[in-house]
Amino acid sequence: MTRHLLALTLLSASLAAFAQAPAAKPAARPAAAPAAAAQPVIKFEDATDAAGIDYVHSFGSAKLGSLLEGTGAGCAWFDYDNDGNPDLFVANGRPLDGGIHPYPLKEKPAVLPESHLYRNDGHGHFTDVTHKAIPAPEMYSDAVTVADYDNDGHEDLLLTGYGKTILYRNNGDGTFSDATAKAGIAVDGWSLSSTWLDYDKDGCLDLFIGRYVKFDPKYRAFYSADNYPGPLDYEGETNRLYHNNCNGTFTDVTDKSGIGAFVGRTMGVVAADFDNDGWPDIYVANDRTENFLFHNKHDGTFEEIANEAGAAYGQNGENTGAMGPVVADLEGRGVLDMLVTDSHYNRLLRNEGKTAETAISYEDLGARNGVSQANAQYVSWGSGIYDFDNDGLLDILVFHGGLIHLIPQEHTIFKGLGGGKFQDVSDTSGTVLSTRTVARGACFGDYDNDGKVDAFLVNLGAKGTLIRNTSTGTGHWLGVKLRGTKSNRDGIGARVELWSGDKRQTQERIAASGYLSQNDSTLHFGLGATTPDKLVIHWPSGVEQTLDKAALGKIDTILTVEEPK
Repeated sequence: MTRHLLALTLLSASLAAFAQAPAAKPAARPAAAPAAAAQPVIKFEDATDAAGIDYVHSFGSAKLGSLLEGTGAGCAWFDYDNDGNPDLFVANGRPLDGGIHPYPLKEKPAVLPESHLYRNDGHGHFTDVTHKAIPAPEMYSDAVTVADYDNDGHEDLLLTGYGKTILYRNNGDGTFSDATAKAGIAVDGWSLSSTWLDYDKDGCLDLFIGRYVKFDPKYRAFYSADNYPGPLDYEGETNRLYHNNCNGTFTDVTDKSGIGAFVGRTMGVVAADFDNDGWPDIYVANDRTENFLFHNKHDGTFEEIANEAGAAYGQNGENTGAMGPVVADLEGRGVLDMLVTDSHYNRLLRNEGKTAETAISYEDLGARNGVSQANAQYVSWGSGIYDFDNDGLLDILVFHGGLIHLIPQEHTIFKGLGGGKFQDVSDTSGTVLSTRTVARGACFGDYDNDGKVDAFLVNLGAKGTLIRNTSTGTGHWLGVKLRGTKSNRDGIGARVELWSGDKRQTQERIAASGYLSQNDSTLHFGLGATTPDKLVIHWPSGVEQTLDKAALGKIDTILTVEEPK
């Protein structure tokens, strides 16, 4: 019997049965469907002026003319005075002497540009306390990373840049002191992104310092007037690893650790446990050079496995213009994936776990889920992965700007759809994202403690932007602050799992993130309409701590958790 004849036969039988059946009673009028819950909408606004932040970035010359000037600067959110409000530190360049700038200023300003510390008053306004708090660093600074390296309960600052690296110790009275020499940190050359990690899990934070290139300001031959030498025109550099002696001093273990054997051009770095073995690894984003993944061997040494892991090169096996790496568990699988911004195609690296060949394996999903294509027309720099609308799904915000010219570009927000999929919603997310700037570093944190993650953006040679999250229809949230006892006091390296039924969100407390910057230390979890059932913390010391629903208490607040002694 053919498919069409069978269908006609079944239809005839159905009609006959319907004719013999008793008449049906009139159906009751269906109840009105409940009104659909308002869907969250991601929105941002420019709050710079309202907040009183007057930071202007300087690259030190009359016009952009070198790799040094085009690198830009980063920022960090941290609570330097322990009043519960995230404060803001922003690095800055300045005019330099000695023929450094191809287009020097005709006359230096009476007051030289400097890095700034802004104190948050908790009511949406900031006060510049730089001169009161910090000895003015006479340096061309690029990046900042923050940690309580001496476990005294106060966050300290590491400032990196051209020709200098300065460690500022927080005195606990609202001021900082230069502790670089006393701590034994001596780094020459040009340092960019750096980070803190406890690589040997002794409870004291160690320091990784990423260096860029051996910059020669006099080398400008054979380049047209509208261009300048790039990263491959200078020799690469080795990075530095300092072991914390737990007494306020550090020992250089660069060569002993194995890291000193590798020469690169570091722009961004992030330290996290990529293979879930409880030990922090280090990913280094290099400029026009293969990227490094230093796998922790648990004995004070590292092995470089980026090529085997699929994280060294771009989608076509090319060296990338990598900027800043950001880690997040994008699919709720309990492993850390990674977004690496780039001068061409951003890479979204899905963590595939261990294989027979290597401890970690990645698959680049950037082209498959649209993140790379949407951003291919731009040069991408600072970025953040957060649940900006608190719907329980992570979103991605990426900032853009010209590479070797001051070409302003708009910025991109991808709304998380679940399963590692994203939708570009930039056009509906506020004029502050469509306003074109020459972006560089960006740091993220909920500066007004309203449960929505905000950002500060450094724009090359221009005023910075405080980007306030004004998303509507947002869900519930929970912030988690960690206080280590056996582990380092910051809890850096702790793995935190938040469970709602069988749904798991995983985050790791890290230091530096993205390009030249560091985000607020509070771990932010978007909950949607759910209520968490338990929170599980895997501390670096090996202690596992579980808080049930009763211990978690109310949501839409910040919870401080201390490691059991």
